[in-house]
Amino acid sequence: MEPIRVVGGGLAGSEAAWQAAERGHRVVVYEMRPGRSTGAHIGGGLAELVCSNSLGSQLPDRASGMLLAELEQLGSLLAECARYTAVPAGGALAVDRQAFSDCVTRRLLEHPGIELVREEVKRIPEGVVVIASGPLTSERLAAELMRVSGEENLYFFDAISPIVEAGSVDRSIVFRDSRYGRGLSEQGDYLNCPMSRAEYEQFVEALLGAERIPLRSFESAIQAGVRAGADRYFEACLPIEILAERGERSLAYGPLRPVGLMDPRSRSRPYAVVQLRQDDLAGSLYNLVGFQTNLKFPEQRRVFRMIPGLQSAQFARYGQMHRNTFLNSPRLLRASLEVRSRSGLLLAGQITGVEGYLGNIGTGLLAGMNAARLMDGEPALVLPSETMLGALCNYVSQADSGSFQPMKANFGILPPLSSVGKLDRRGRARAMVERGAAALQALDLGSKDELRIATPGVTT
Repeated sequence: MEPIRVVGGGLAGSEAAWQAAERGHRVVVYEMRPGRSTGAHIGGGLAELVCSNSLGSQLPDRASGMLLAELEQLGSLLAECARYTAVPAGGALAVDRQAFSDCVTRRLLEHPGIELVREEVKRIPEGVVVIASGPLTSERLAAELMRVSGEENLYFFDAISPIVEAGSVDRSIVFRDSRYGRGLSEQGDYLNCPMSRAEYEQFVEALLGAERIPLRSFESAIQAGVRAGADRYFEACLPIEILAERGERSLAYGPLRPVGLMDPRSRSRPYAVVQLRQDDLAGSLYNLVGFQTNLKFPEQRRVFRMIPGLQSAQFARYGQMHRNTFLNSPRLLRASLEVRSRSGLLLAGQITGVEGYLGNIGTGLLAGMNAARLMDGEPALVLPSETMLGALCNYVSQADSGSFQPMKANFGILPPLSSVGKLDRRGRARAMVERGAAALQALDLGSKDELRIATPGVTT
């Protein structure tokens, strides 16, 4: 029997391969790295995180927490690896990015049903195929997707935050805490750099005047048919300097908001706070939370060293921008993630327009499940729209194709609650979480998938 082919060894592709192989199928995963790298990856490991090391909030009444619970209920390998490699991050699930990638890579390479092929795919294979090539899809495969889909690619610019060495942070200035005391550690999970109003205003002025890296020509288009609009950014990943242009206090109300924090030296709330989140298990690296940027590297050193506590910061990685590519999925996909015009071809991950690490993992999970179901002659599965993963897949398959933009997990894409009486915001969220969990548990599946939902978090 022909194998299921998965193109891309990122979050979605790795999860898809695992799910299909766990259902008894032979799977071939194609990953072009390290032979051919991208503008953002630095290694050849599977499931490499190129932006933040945080998978989002794990609190049960948050949208990402709801999605994480669903992934664990469905037996996600990557959710399991994330738990295993977690680092302190308050209410968020953050990982040591290298340990996480190593865990996923090892688990896939050890699976007897999975073969990893290190080569670039230039044409979409025949048979049952999952395309999970990610936002940095190579130009040749992107052109092939355009040919097969008959649609232009859309794209936007994404940015990643810098990472500093922990030993270069001035501990006499920064303080350890988590907002409202949440976190794994009693001392707090974040290093906080407090700013007075004068320090904040000087920082914003320097940030706005700093030189930026010109967008390279390859970032402006994949092929001649790609839509114009190279200056568009995904709202959830705005470069810090772009966000600062929105007003003098836009950062103080955004990533530098001081709420839930108290400087123990002054015993008062700072005017603004830059948070540093642990990036590895050893605690030797910290990333600047919310500091995605396109500043030139010397400017990053100059401007970010104005932050109290970072005046001698040593940068292990500078922030940068890269192109993210995605398809106009509402014109192409069913809610099962199968391409309408070609049976057996499924898309997963960020190329579908789903944003966020957990969303990418989730679409890979569903695509892998459905690839196995299609190989077994079963109909592809559509998840209930009351679940967060089902709602995301419903969004990318049914949103307005004329104004389609990437979407992260959020309660706004779920169906409204029927009569539940008067509930506050968190109460409504909890009610939606409970409704989604019940819908997932009641899902009518074949015997292979029933076992996995009946024993959440267990893999065979």
